[in-house]
Amino acid sequence: MLFAYILSAILAHPDWTTVFQNSLIPRITFSKSELLIICAALGTTITPYLFFWQTSQEIEEEIAAGQTTLKERVGSTHREIKKMRIDVWSGMFLSNAVMFFIVAACASVLFKHGITNINSAAQAAQALRPFAGQMTYWLFAIGILGMGMLAIPVLAGSSAYAISESMGKRQGLNSKLKQGYAFYGSIIISMLVGLGLNFIGLNPIRALIYSAVLNGIVAPIIIVQIVMIANNKRLMGVWKNRRMSNIIGWITVLLMTASGLAAIYALFPSS
Repeated sequence: MLFAYILSAILAHPDWTTVFQNSLIPRITFSKSELLIICAALGTTITPYLFFWQTSQEIEEEIAAGQTTLKERVGSTHREIKKMRIDVWSGMFLSNAVMFFIVAACASVLFKHGITNINSAAQAAQALRPFAGQMTYWLFAIGILGMGMLAIPVLAGSSAYAISESMGKRQGLNSKLKQGYAFYGSIIISMLVGLGLNFIGLNPIRALIYSAVLNGIVAPIIIVQIVMIANNKRLMGVWKNRRMSNIIGWITVLLMTASGLAAIYALFPSS
């Protein structure tokens, strides 16, 4: 379903020369709205909840493979590290590719025709219909449904992992309901809160943007801890960070911190 976004952008027939020119050399004025969007885009890509989801899923896969004790799971082979690297790189590439085509479709069709105020994903799909055709409308709508079905278990599950782990309770999708009551309780509450937001008049697009901004502000704190753990030889052994990984890690911390501080500045009204 994620490829529906790519097809919808292609069928919208954007000016690809303009798209790639502005992708490679973006025109940024550093207005407050742009600072928020930049932080939101970074917060969506390097987002804290993925750290919880990724690591917890790796452990559950090891348990499913028969490594049920901590002693059996200590250490990783070259094959396991390679598998993790392929998993992360392919996932990040696909997510950013989909985001690129969503931006391309909306910029080339909606923005071009002066439609800049979208209050829901359904409205975005409807707005594409008269300019990009029926097929683009249906593909974009299918993509929204697919993204929602993907986001529900990942977002609710990630928060459940974080909450139950911080409480020292058993967690994981491989646990029974009675065993992981804190884990499944967090998922249920998250689902109910999410459903409830639909009935209080909250603008879902703004909610998505500000939650992404919050992710962007929090992310540097977690990335610093990850880089520090990755440099701990006692914990990491032979997989301790090398120089290039550290350089990339700390540059990421600086960029995310600058983006987060800029977003905090943008949130305050001008005097």
